[in-house]
Amino acid sequence: VQLQASGGGLVQAGGSLRLSCAASGSSFRTYTVGWFRKAPGKEREFVAAIRWNGHTYYADSVKGRFTISRDNAKNTVHLQMNSLKPDDTADYHCAAGTGIILSSITEGTQYTYWGQGTLVTVSS
Repeated sequence: VQLQASGGGLVQAGGSLRLSCAASGSSFRTYTVGWFRKAPGKEREFVAAIRWNGHTYYADSVKGRFTISRDNAKNTVHLQMNSLKPDDTADYHCAAGTGIILSSITEGTQYTYWGQGTLVTVSS
């Protein structure tokens, strides 16, 4: 599976961006797909994930502001980000894997495939 993330950019605080993660491979619908972000000087952190059955999971810091969704027909996962804050500034990566148990869904080490990052910058 190859992943291609896009949609990053510069936005003012309070604005919105929609990230996309396009995947190759016919079995994409069976994968759990997650978004992770890494800000300068900080550890990589979990943002959101969506399982094969459509169930979604979010970090507390983005709950209520971000929405993850998937379009299996187009092998794409989206991350709609609203009410953006300067603290959301980071390099955002999408990742995919199978057999990820729920208790480990926030752990980047559980994901097998990673796309390149797309940079999100939120100005105050």
